[in-house]
Amino acid sequence: GALGLALELLRRCLLLGPLGLRPAGGQDGDGCGHTVLAARSGTLSSRNYPGTYPNHTACRWQLRAPPGTSLILVFGDLDLEPSERCARSSLLLTDPDSGATYGPYCRDSGPAASPLVTNWSSVTVLFSSSSHRSGRGLLLSYASSQHPDVVSCLKRGTHLAQEHTSVYCPAGCKDIEGDIWGNARQGYRDTSVLCKAAVHAGVIADETGGQVSLSQEKGITLYESAFANGLHSKRGSLSEKRLLFHRACGDALEVAAFNASSWWQEVDALGQERGWAAERAALGTPGPSWAAEPGAEAAWLELDLGTRRNVTGIVTKGSEMYDCYVTSYGVSSSRDGRNWRPYRGSGGQEDKVFEGNVDSRGEVSNAFIPPIVTRYLRVTPHSWHQRIAMKVALLGCPMARVRAPRPYAPSDPQDVPLPVPTSRLPGRTPVPGVALDPKKADSTLLVLLLVGGFVLGSSLLLLAFLCRRRRKPALELNCGIVKGYPKLESSRVCSLGSLPPPGSTPPSFPAAAALGDLSQPHSPEYAEPDVVQVSPSGQPGPSTFKPPPDEGYTLPLVVSHYAVPGQYHEYAEPLPPEPEYATPFGDPEPLGTRRSPCGIAGLPAALSRAGSPESPLARYDAPTLPPGEPQGLSGVNAAPRGELPPSPHEDSASPERPHSHVYHEAW
Repeated sequence: GALGLALELLRRCLLLGPLGLRPAGGQDGDGCGHTVLAARSGTLSSRNYPGTYPNHTACRWQLRAPPGTSLILVFGDLDLEPSERCARSSLLLTDPDSGATYGPYCRDSGPAASPLVTNWSSVTVLFSSSSHRSGRGLLLSYASSQHPDVVSCLKRGTHLAQEHTSVYCPAGCKDIEGDIWGNARQGYRDTSVLCKAAVHAGVIADETGGQVSLSQEKGITLYESAFANGLHSKRGSLSEKRLLFHRACGDALEVAAFNASSWWQEVDALGQERGWAAERAALGTPGPSWAAEPGAEAAWLELDLGTRRNVTGIVTKGSEMYDCYVTSYGVSSSRDGRNWRPYRGSGGQEDKVFEGNVDSRGEVSNAFIPPIVTRYLRVTPHSWHQRIAMKVALLGCPMARVRAPRPYAPSDPQDVPLPVPTSRLPGRTPVPGVALDPKKADSTLLVLLLVGGFVLGSSLLLLAFLCRRRRKPALELNCGIVKGYPKLESSRVCSLGSLPPPGSTPPSFPAAAALGDLSQPHSPEYAEPDVVQVSPSGQPGPSTFKPPPDEGYTLPLVVSHYAVPGQYHEYAEPLPPEPEYATPFGDPEPLGTRRSPCGIAGLPAALSRAGSPESPLARYDAPTLPPGEPQGLSGVNAAPRGELPPSPHEDSASPERPHSHVYHEAW
């Protein structure tokens, strides 16, 4: 035990020996796994992570922060087989300048807090292992103190507590184990690895990392898979939340013209020609795509945007007709169409080669970080399947929409730099969101106040007009008596004296037709009863018509048209005088009553002679029959057609039941 511990300490001292010969931000040893060390952030892991790390291995990483800053370490995973004082497998952090250390750490004795904020500008990370049985190893990320909200590459969307979040993703999270579901257009399932999804969406470059702003919204039923920026996303099912990354410049750009080094002029078996010209390279157009001439070397496709644009991404697709597509390509740009500059990405060391399509059906997106400011862009295929054939679309925005990135606000209030004082005229208060010229501030504010006052006054006038329009019908309704309702109480505002006389015709109804004119249509009103049936006891029978005024009936009060029907008795108003009259209602004919051939059945002989001036029926304004027409066969006094002749056994001398007739003059 003691001898093994001494040998392990000696091994560590040998590895930490000549630090001055080690390059800054480098690694050394046979136990190193995935490692990306950038200027401001990075990620490192042990060999075989997340599998079991090998026996008797060691690795040393040296991390350096930008001048004037310190390092923040985030432990994504630390699973080293435990032992006494972590002698078998351990992680040790050392400051090469002061010699201070953190650790050693293993499974049961890890760091007290993560992230681990240091005041060191340089850190040496030493991982060593001896014989062991289990353990995934370690996963560590770091960033400078300018980014205190740095997160681990294993952080998922479900770990976020707020709807809108801004975090810093370190470099190197692209190749860390973890799944993502969805795409940049739909969003990503909340169980996706956060920083890996940001690389897939084209928000940050994996080589440098960066600040990420995202929001959590309601999940969707199905997340479609996509291949973008060298990452495959999976097809996912319903989730409670989804992640949407904010990207200010990513609209589809319109291409003014296409050009190419060559294109294929196909001749099919029937001798018909089909051109695979450069104009067919526009993504979204039906038919064949652009295809280079067979055997052509150094083929290229050129896109002219018409004016300078900020190009932030490119989308490519193959040709489904012959299963042809480009698997890798390079991009170069030009401002004049003659001098071309290859795109090298954020690294700036070598020309960047983009991963293309993996089949002829799907679309593949790649982001330009930083964006390209250009008018002409040329795509040069490097490798392809069967034939060079592709369709292309560019993403970006106009020059005016590009805004400088916002300065980062540290989460710790103590780290917030004090604002730099600027000169300001005394008594001048800036208006938020409005850039004012100090010489024109007074006039601009006056114009804004006048416009605001005009809009406010117009709104008030319109509101008053609408209120008056709505109150006017209510006043007219309250001050008038609607037919069929009780009259209102007399007041100085509304009284019966202001109502039209009973004999006047309401202007909303058509004028009554002249007497004797049968061609006019009937009025929609209802007539008063002309005959009131009298029961044998002498009491009048029930009626649905309006009682006469002498019975004390008053019109029901109508407050508004929302009054509930059925609260008061309502009766119909009489019709204007008409040239026709109705047959009086009565009891069934007695058995001894005989039918008069020229009069109304069941009436006395005196009443059947309606033509005499003394007859009571002369009060009716009945139309006269044309001369020569037989009485009793036509006209209003004709007997019903369907009645049978009286029985010979009927008693002709049987008394007739008296009828009481009441006639009212029309208003």
